[in-house]
Amino acid sequence: MRAVKSLLSPLVSTRSIGHRAARLVLPALALLALLGLPSVPAGAANGGWATPVGLWSPLDRSGKPVGLVAIYEKGGQYYGRIEPLSAKDDRSARCTHCRGERKDRPIDGLVLMRHLHYRDGKYVGGDIVDPRTGRVYGCELHLIDGGRKLVMRGYLGIPMLGMSQVWQRMQGQPGVKVWPVPDA
Repeated sequence: MRAVKSLLSPLVSTRSIGHRAARLVLPALALLALLGLPSVPAGAANGGWATPVGLWSPLDRSGKPVGLVAIYEKGGQYYGRIEPLSAKDDRSARCTHCRGERKDRPIDGLVLMRHLHYRDGKYVGGDIVDPRTGRVYGCELHLIDGGRKLVMRGYLGIPMLGMSQVWQRMQGQPGVKVWPVPDA
């Protein structure tokens, strides 16, 4: 116990918080260190959902689901693909305003989010397309609520110039078919 206190004492200086508070804080930190709580694996700390891989539903401002997106990992990068919401979806709809490889692709199955990678608790460095306009925005996301929700931020240039949307994990929903991950 004394060795643990000596390791933690530089973190909780008596000058910064006072002698009386240090006497209360140091034993608590030592107990946590002995129990191993600070070294909980990311998956366990996040309620088992350590990555965004899975099926998600973007929520509108009122909290209602507005679609389905399957996020998958490939080669260390994360991608999001639009999934059919119901049998009533218009399967003929295409991304006519998109450019490049997304041009004229069917909306169902369209990879709308791509090239995200994990860094410092966030998935960053990717882009997302608005299939209605074909505009491409920068994209980053991070998990919240124990991995049951994520915040996707689309932006122009820098994240401060953007808009966030909450997505809800839809794993295990009956009748939801997810297409296989593409090979290339």
